[in-house]
Order: sequence, then C-alpha cells, then structure tokens
Amino acid sequence: MPPPPPPPPAVRPAPGRWRAVAQGTGELLVTGGLVVLLFVGYEVYVTDLLTERRQDQLSVELHERWEEDAPAEAGLVQVEIGDAFGVLRIPRLGEDYARVILEGTTEAELSQGPGHYAGTAMPGEPGNVALAGHRVGKGSPFLELDLVQPGDPIVVETADSWFVYRVLGNAATGNVDTDPSGIPGRHIVRPETIEVISPTPNASADAAPTGAYLTLTTCHPRFSARQRLIVHARLDGAGIPKAEMPDGPPALRES
Repeated sequence: MPPPPPPPPAVRPAPGRWRAVAQGTGELLVTGGLVVLLFVGYEVYVTDLLTERRQDQLSVELHERWEEDAPAEAGLVQVEIGDAFGVLRIPRLGEDYARVILEGTTEAELSQGPGHYAGTAMPGEPGNVALAGHRVGKGSPFLELDLVQPGDPIVVETADSWFVYRVLGNAATGNVDTDPSGIPGRHIVRPETIEVISPTPNASADAAPTGAYLTLTTCHPRFSARQRLIVHARLDGAGIPKAEMPDGPPALRES
C-alpha cells in the first residue's frame, strides 16, 4: 500500500495582505483616538463655553428678578428645583469668580452651574448649605477648588443679603485638619460618603446642627468621578444687608 500523500503546504498570506491588515488596524486606532479627543474637547471646552453663556443669561435674569421683587421680598423664599436663587463667589479663585446657584443637583442643574442639594440649609440658616459642581466641563465651576485655604472667604449673595463663610482649619498654619470643631476644611472622600452634607458636616444626618456651615462637593481627581473633593466652611457673623453694602462685603476684596 503506497504511503499517504504529504499534507498540503500551509498557505501564507501574501506580504501585501499583511500590509493591508496592518494599515486597516492603524487607521481604526487613529480614528478611535480622534473620536476620543473630539469627545474630550467637547466635554472640556465646548460645554464650558455653553455653560458660560448660560451663566451670563441666568445672572441677568436673576438680578432683574431681584430688582422687580424688591422691596417686597424679605429674606430668601423657598425655591423650586431648577430655580436660580443666589450667586457663589470665591475670591481665592479670582476677583471675577461668580457662579449663579440653582436648586437641585441633577445633571439638568449641574450643566448650568453649581447646584444646591435639596433639603439642606439655605444661605444664612443653621445647618449645612451644601452645593455640588462639576470639576471639569459644564463650566468647570470647581476646577480649582483644591486651592482654597483655611480662613478663605466664600460669599453667597441672595436677593437682599450677603453671607460670608470661612473655610475651616487653621488660618495661621494653613492646616485644614486642625479646626476646633473637628471638621476638616478640605478632604477627599468616597462618593457614597453622604455625611459630608449632614446638618453638621460628617455627623449623623438626623442630628441637630451645631452651627451654620457651607459645604462644596466636586469630583476628584480631575477627569475622574472615583472620589469627591469636599470643602467645609462656617458662617462668619450675621448676613449683611445689601442695602448697607450694595457692592458686597470687604471679604470679596480678599485674595
């Protein structure tokens, strides 16, 4: 019986075919990279421009409403989700830093500016005025929030008053962890650490407030939602009537 025939030789792709495969793969990778870059550019730059325009519009509308309601409006009335009700100013982030605050913290509000956690205190009230804002994109209101230092003023403007809050910590040493209250001026937590917006920051949500606080929350690190950067501040004195200081308190001129 004759031996079986040898197996046919393996068919090797022609060199031109390998070049075509490599070229096609390279083109796909380049295209994918361009798509990612375009998306990042849109999220960082285009949304910043869109939100900046929306902030300008909100500011005009808010101040027009305040002028129309004065002097009938006394104090801050209850606001509805999506309503603009105040202006946040952080001198450390620039003399012209001013962001209109909206009620609510869904993307519908945060895409327009800083949002107020519904159910937390309103400016000047006992408890914790808690605000959230994007770190990167959508106006990037809290992009440089990590720069604030103990003792820095954070000013909230309402229809008829200015409220000055001071970042907790030791202003003399710059240590954010040595405030007598035990509340850090700045720290990083996991997203599920919701105690940071309790009536007394980091205490139980159902405990009575021990003072009047303000808390700012944003994503950390930049370009990531893995953690949250938190800043806590305490009300510095009573609210200042705008009738007495129409151009704002001296704290706005601090840097």
